[in-house]
Amino acid sequence: MARYTGPRVRISRRFGVPIFGPSKYLERRNYGPGVHGPKSRRKHTDYALGLIEKQKLRYYYGLLERQFRGVYERALKRRGVTGEQMLQILETRLDNVCYHLGFANTRAAARQLVSHGHVKVNGRKVNIPSYGLKVNDVIEIKDANAARQLATRNLEIAASRAVPEWLSLNREALKGVVMRLPTREEIQPIANEQAVVEFYSR
Repeated sequence: MARYTGPRVRISRRFGVPIFGPSKYLERRNYGPGVHGPKSRRKHTDYALGLIEKQKLRYYYGLLERQFRGVYERALKRRGVTGEQMLQILETRLDNVCYHLGFANTRAAARQLVSHGHVKVNGRKVNIPSYGLKVNDVIEIKDANAARQLATRNLEIAASRAVPEWLSLNREALKGVVMRLPTREEIQPIANEQAVVEFYSR
């Protein structure tokens, strides 16, 4: 599956938020990239503001445009607030849950962990990062030395990062369970999801 492989700090500087995690460059240069970055004072139209919010959310979860559009269309068919449904779909992706459980230190690393076949869901190997998890699904690292050593090392690094309340983690068994779907307050998105919904519904 295709993914973004370009410069990351540049993207974070463009939007003014640490999309790919904390960066000393973003703190040092808190203005847009490029020669005109420090003095740019352009006003954004409503369309541009919606586009910015959409791009922030898309880069944050590591999706390309076609995938992200598909998430919006699936959320549109569900009952409830479309923006919240969209966030729930994104949060319950297998790669994102592996990141939250601490099996990987970034969402990109979690995506690679899944695609390389190191993760099992309900006892079966799943190598699709976008696999949608449901309540009571069990996520575990497969019983192989390389996979378990990698996950254990990442768990030690991620020890200071709290596991969300909607997930349950057994560190010794390298196993997690989706206890329930996350609420809007628990997700705390990096972008305004309502602006994204309005952008796509034009």
